[in-house]
Amino acid sequence: MTVAVALAMLQREGHWLLQLRDDIPSIVAPGCWGLFGGHLDPGETPEQALRRELLEELAWAAGELPFWFSDATEQRIAHFFRAPLTVPLEALQLLEGQDLVLASLEALGRGQIWSPRLGQLRPLAPSLHCAIARLRSSPLPPPGRQG
Repeated sequence: MTVAVALAMLQREGHWLLQLRDDIPSIVAPGCWGLFGGHLDPGETPEQALRRELLEELAWAAGELPFWFSDATEQRIAHFFRAPLTVPLEALQLLEGQDLVLASLEALGRGQIWSPRLGQLRPLAPSLHCAIARLRSSPLPPPGRQG
């Protein structure tokens, strides 16, 4: 069965917003850095699902969320959206996951990101590797303010 997810690649001042996923063995990429977002509920469009997930995970109502690309495997289809993060990190409320950070493309390229809350390096989720590869091949910023 193929699962559909919607994920947000959110940029602020040249850095990308990441979520450190919980250490729960039954979830996708436990204990890895990934993007905020999640599964589509029945009848939801990818954008509707992403808006719902951003409210559930960060208590943040996103502005414009331009579609970026989709990537399909046998297990899932991921719809990626790329937009500016229009608020400072401190304005977000982490409601799901262990940590959140803003990471540079250079730091992402190392394959591990430091978690200030856990005090350790953690690896990147496969979906994040997919987004980084696409980002490197199309580095132009998304439309909108890069505040």
